[in-house]
Amino acid sequence: MSNETLILSVLITLPAVFSIISLFLPTPRSVLLLCASGTVLVALAMGTLALAVLGGSPVFGSNGWLRVDALSAFHLTVLGIVYALGALQTPGYFRDEIEDGSLNLSSARRYGALWFGSLGAMLIVLLSNNMGLMWVGIEATTLLTAFLICVHATPGSLEAMWKYLLMCSVGVALAFTGTLLAAASTGPSAVHGTESLLWTSLMANAASLDVMLIKAGFIFMVIGYGTKAGLAPMHSWLPDAHSQAPAPVSAVFSGFLLNAALYCIFRCLPIVETATGNTGWGRGILVAAGLLSILTAASFIAVQRDIKRMLAYSSLEHIGIIALGAGLGGVAAFAAMFHMLSHSIGKSTAFMCAGRLMKAYKTNDMRKITGTLASSPLWGAGFLASLLALIGTAPFAIFFTEFMILRTAVNAGDYLIATAFLAGLSVVFIGVMRYAIPIAWKPSESAPVFPAASPLEYLLVIVPLSVLLALGVWMPPFLTRTLASAAGLLGGTM
Repeated sequence: MSNETLILSVLITLPAVFSIISLFLPTPRSVLLLCASGTVLVALAMGTLALAVLGGSPVFGSNGWLRVDALSAFHLTVLGIVYALGALQTPGYFRDEIEDGSLNLSSARRYGALWFGSLGAMLIVLLSNNMGLMWVGIEATTLLTAFLICVHATPGSLEAMWKYLLMCSVGVALAFTGTLLAAASTGPSAVHGTESLLWTSLMANAASLDVMLIKAGFIFMVIGYGTKAGLAPMHSWLPDAHSQAPAPVSAVFSGFLLNAALYCIFRCLPIVETATGNTGWGRGILVAAGLLSILTAASFIAVQRDIKRMLAYSSLEHIGIIALGAGLGGVAAFAAMFHMLSHSIGKSTAFMCAGRLMKAYKTNDMRKITGTLASSPLWGAGFLASLLALIGTAPFAIFFTEFMILRTAVNAGDYLIATAFLAGLSVVFIGVMRYAIPIAWKPSESAPVFPAASPLEYLLVIVPLSVLLALGVWMPPFLTRTLASAAGLLGGTM
């Protein structure tokens, strides 16, 4: 067994082991510390495997049912970053709840078990070569993350949980239909039996697949997985779930859960494109879904007052940008991968800071959260900087990715797409800045109390934002090669 295959086996089992251990720890604090340390350990294993794959060739396991290539290795890296950021902020975020007893031992144990369970389910999605197993992973993430929304059971959190369960379960059921249709499309080819569900087999025989069946399968997958990814118009669960979940959970939802569902669509894109003779049929669907999501997000952000719902609609916008970039292809596909990384880092930081501001001001209403730079330089400045990064302010990395996507559309002569994209970005920019300025500088009517931040919390804010700033002016050659390899599987170039 090679070192990479051994790491692959360890990755599959570690989250399950930590999930079980969480159920037997003696105090809430010990559970949250395990969430932090255990997640970092799993993230390091993911990074080690990703580096091995990116520096060599794909790794296989379980008789070909598991596989890691450049696209999945890149997503593994993003998953590790998002979960590590979310886990490291968890002990500090729940500090008050532990002290006042609102987070008891039973709730903490459940939180830890579900945290590691959802991490394991997302790993299954990314490591699967079998599209049926990938679907199982997505379904598992729905069941496991749903109960993380209502760590504190309130009428609002329970309603959000059930809305999330209902909509995403229906969506995943449609994705299952798409998976069956994709498997059925292998009829004219030489693929038989369980091989009809293997991505490698479908890709190798894509030119001989039944075109009508693979097209129908792709449509079902875009609708089904698109519901889980939060693409418009299947996004209505998104703002409710984000607004009710604890900040670390919201960070995971926005930072990677949506990416995991989008990853499933990306896996199917090269198959349907090859089967249809690279006519751009599948890409056109992603372009339409991406633009619709961007414009829908813009319309809601313009009138939003709830701080976490505003961040949720921002996620809808960014998922749309990623889908649009992948649909346009070429350099835009490279930009989509870069955008995914940048958005995940920026949104995790934004939710971290927003969570602390909401606790101190005891409200979600952005009109009542003011003067944050004076009240708390760390969380106030961190939230302002993360908002500026997310709306594409230069020189943050997202400005660069949005410019690349816009330039690709203009160079291709798609002026209507470029105009709609630019209009959506402009509305989002104005809508966010409308509240960002008073949140930062308008004198506060209250005197919010912020607990003293630890050195780790300073690092969790400063380091991610510094990375986004640095990536906006200089990209390391290794990252360029990584993004190019991942985008190459989507037909992208750099």
